[in-house]
Amino acid sequence: MSAPRALNPQWIAAVLAGVNPCPYFQLQSMRLEDLAWGRAELRIDLARKHLQPFGVAHGGVVASIIDAACFWACFSQAPVGKGMTTVDIKLNYLAPAVDGALLASGRCLKLGRGLGLGEASVRDRTGRLLAQGLSTVMLVDNLALPGQEDWPAKFLG
Repeated sequence: MSAPRALNPQWIAAVLAGVNPCPYFQLQSMRLEDLAWGRAELRIDLARKHLQPFGVAHGGVVASIIDAACFWACFSQAPVGKGMTTVDIKLNYLAPAVDGALLASGRCLKLGRGLGLGEASVRDRTGRLLAQGLSTVMLVDNLALPGQEDWPAKFLG
């Protein structure tokens, strides 16, 4: 893993402001709450819309937050001017969630020139481990978020 770099707090605020209103995050009531070098924290407050017919959170909801946690943890280390996309995801469901919140912590394990590997865990409010996953991401040229060209510098110094 590359050496930690100091992310500009204004850049982090711009990422949060740009990502959280996206249609899919809104659909899932998902929020990117914190971003640091190689780390991301996300949250979904569970609602009836997240439940499958047996009354527990649908696996797709859990997979979505794991995917996003891995993605944003790796994106924090991506070179300026590079976008990313998910290549694959592998996860293990360990316990059901019925209500409360899904809290995902993502960590970038490695980011190379073309591919990266992230891991994420999903816990409930009590700290109980609900799921664990890995995701491979691919760096992409000329892929930017709307308005990204106006964001502050990514790194301090």
